[in-house]
Amino acid sequence: MIDNHILAPVFIHLFTAIIQLIAWRKTVTQRFLSVGGSFIGLLIAIRLFSTVYQDGTLFLNASNWEAPFGIVFVADLLSATMVMLTSIAGFAVSIFSTASLSRQRMLYGYFPIFHFLLMGLNGSFLTGDIFNLYVWFEVIIISSFVLMTLGGRKAQLEGAVKYMAMNILASTFFLTGIGILYGITGTLNMADLALKIKAFDNKALVGITSVFFLLGFGIKSAVFPLYYWLPSSYHTPPSAVAATFGGLLTKVGIYAMLRVFSLIFIPDEFTRNLLMVLAVLTILTGLFGALIKSNIRRLFSYLIVCHIGFMLGGISMFTKIALMGTVFYLIHDIIVKTNMFLIAGYIRQVRGTMDMHRVGGLYKEYPLISLIIALVLFSLVGVPPLSGFWPKIYLIQEAFVGHHFIFITAIILGSLGTMYVIAKMWVQVFWKDVPEGIELEDKYKNLPLFRKLLLIIPICILAFVTLYIGIQAESIVKVVDRISNELLDTSPYIRTVLGDKANLL
Repeated sequence: MIDNHILAPVFIHLFTAIIQLIAWRKTVTQRFLSVGGSFIGLLIAIRLFSTVYQDGTLFLNASNWEAPFGIVFVADLLSATMVMLTSIAGFAVSIFSTASLSRQRMLYGYFPIFHFLLMGLNGSFLTGDIFNLYVWFEVIIISSFVLMTLGGRKAQLEGAVKYMAMNILASTFFLTGIGILYGITGTLNMADLALKIKAFDNKALVGITSVFFLLGFGIKSAVFPLYYWLPSSYHTPPSAVAATFGGLLTKVGIYAMLRVFSLIFIPDEFTRNLLMVLAVLTILTGLFGALIKSNIRRLFSYLIVCHIGFMLGGISMFTKIALMGTVFYLIHDIIVKTNMFLIAGYIRQVRGTMDMHRVGGLYKEYPLISLIIALVLFSLVGVPPLSGFWPKIYLIQEAFVGHHFIFITAIILGSLGTMYVIAKMWVQVFWKDVPEGIELEDKYKNLPLFRKLLLIIPICILAFVTLYIGIQAESIVKVVDRISNELLDTSPYIRTVLGDKANLL
């Protein structure tokens, strides 16, 4: 079904960014524009999700060039869900940014670049063209690099260099794979590629090409052994930036894997085994890194790596139950990880540091917000019936069926390790008293009431969404069930995009 509103989630952030560029020196105006634009974007995303859920996959041929000759934008249930999650996270971060960032950073162009980043994320989820996906990835990389370097501190620049170097390498692998694909098929449309790859006889060349995509997306997702750039860079920018990165950027790589390896490169036995090995090693590497960290944001960065392994393992099994677990975990992880970095920023505001050994007493001073944070922490650990519990059940269930006992062990170790480091953090930051002899820099107490609310409200919004995902798991299961069916049977997607040209199905 053709729908011109598919590009609305992209255009709303484009127009918001352009208007903010006009109001470059007016930071108060930029704040209102950012929150307003993000809220409108959220409403648009909800409408898109509702339309796709009720009417099925939507598409739009750019400039009226019919597929596969022109660029096509496609909104199936997976992409519509990702756009909605991006909009929820973006709305929360935009509110937090208005109170947590200094005016100096805002004058560097934070808000326009932030909306360019959201535009790139939405564009990457909605495109149906493999080269266009690369273009959106570059928009994301450029925007995120600028956000990471805002302020120009030495640690930021060091982290940005590592981040940019690895992402350039990922883009090189990605672009190489696209070049080979175009050379052997003569098309860049993903639906058309799905048909032509099936008919291509040289399966060895197809397998080699898929490795380039695996390397490119693996780097972007922080998969072992090319993960080290993430914990080396995500702790350096402001918390609002880190929240966007931690919640969304690595998940773009997971989304791309789901899209490409379900539509174009159906995983063979070798690919599945390789993905499973990488999944186990990614879980263990992230876990071991988190166990030895005392800086809150560094700890969260390693937990991102650890939990990416859960989703990678689900992709490697590539069955309906496994994909349901992967997509469910993806939904949970975007919201929770975004909130975790906002919480880290809140702790920084209250205590002036994110070193767990130098803080304490938060529960005693701020009991209500501490309980809300506890809810988020329990969700991250996977305490039933919260959001992190249900996808693990699906992943473990399917791993038992497939006799992937090492992966089950890795999930259990990753979950227990997450529980340990989060319990340690809770004790150090919230329960124990402030260490003697340490003077705290409590900026929060001196803030006006409305700025305090702007720091707390986004944490509460995302905590509510997390609670909804856990308590209303049945509704989420209905969504991920349909998504997994669409990933395993891509013929409706192909027919929607190509119409009568999909005559090879």
